[in-house]
Amino acid sequence: MALLPDEIKAQVREAFAELKNPVRLVIFTQTLECAFCQQNRELLEEVAEQSDQVTAEVYDFVIDAEKAVEMGVDKIPAVAIVGDEDYGIRFYGIPAGYEFTSLVHVIRLVGGAGSQLDEGTLAQVQALTEPVHIQVFVTPTCPYCPQSVVIGYEMAYASPMVRADGIESTEFPHLAVKYQVAGVPRTVINETVSLEGAATPDRVLEKIAEALAPQPEPEGVT
Repeated sequence: MALLPDEIKAQVREAFAELKNPVRLVIFTQTLECAFCQQNRELLEEVAEQSDQVTAEVYDFVIDAEKAVEMGVDKIPAVAIVGDEDYGIRFYGIPAGYEFTSLVHVIRLVGGAGSQLDEGTLAQVQALTEPVHIQVFVTPTCPYCPQSVVIGYEMAYASPMVRADGIESTEFPHLAVKYQVAGVPRTVINETVSLEGAATPDRVLEKIAEALAPQPEPEGVT
C-alpha cells in the first residue's frame, strides 16, 4: 500500500527534476522490523521511486553491523543521505509530517540543486577546523523544526568537519530525556551546548563557537 498520495508524488517528482547528481538513501532497518522501521523503509523507497537519480539501499542493522559502524549509525530507523560523498547527514526516525520537507530539501541539496546558506555563512562553516556534531530534535507536527534541521544539513554539506542528525524525539524517548528535550526544535551541538526554538544560521554559528571554545581549567589546577 502506497504511503504517498499521488499529489505528493507529483510534487516530489517536480522537486527532483533539478537533481544533477545521484543520491543514495542508505536505510537501516532489521529483519524483524521495529515499530517504525517498516514504515520508514517503505516511505523512503517510495521517495526514491520518484527520480532516476535517487536510489534506496536497505541494510540490516544487526546483520550489516559493520556497515552501520562504518556510517556511524547507532540506532534505527535511520537513513543516511549520500551524494558523491558521505556528508555525514542522517535522519533517525520517520521523516513524516513537516519533516518530509526536510527530506526533500536535503535530497535536492546533496543532488546538486544548490545551498541556501549565504556566502558569509558558508565561509565561516568552511573555515571550521574542529569536529562539530549537530543534533536537532524534532516532531512531525512541529512547523518550526524543518528550518533547524535544514540548517544543520546545509552546514554538514558545506564542511567535512560537520555532521548533522535530525532525530524524531518521540521515537527515541531515551534521547529526549538525555538531552532534556522539553520542546522542539532543540539543537544540541557537541553534546554540550544547546539552542531552543527555531534556529538561524547566525545563532547556530554562535553556538558552534561556544561549543568549540576552550573550557576553563578547574580551580586549583595549574
